Amino acid sequence: MIRIETIWLALGASDLRGGIDVLLAQVVRGFAGGAQPHHAYVFANRRADRLKVLVYDGMGMWLCTRRLQSGGLVWPTQAGGSMTLSVAQFDWLVAGLPWQRLSMPAPRAITTV
Repeated sequence: MIRIETIWLALGASDLRGGIDVLLAQVVRGFAGGAQPHHAYVFANRRADRLKVLVYDGMGMWLCTRRLQSGGLVWPTQAGGSMTLSVAQFDWLVAGLPWQRLSMPAPRAITTV
């Protein structure tokens, strides 16, 4: 199994037509030093019905995709700044559920940029 210590969400819409190289370029532009080992970077398209997750495991890159058959994700659209989600909120987010309704009691959190 791939170990993930930190998950980063790319706020707003991303162009998901490209592959690993295009998403990695977005990570390098958005994060000083580029991709960090055991970090996952999550991107959503404009309609928020697809996700791509780029994971660096320390030896190579993994690219995972998810497409919802109906409905869409309630994707954070906040421009600039950052926010923190609990693990439960992240689980609800990727399931397409209203994650904002959950309170935030988390010792572990997901960071968004």
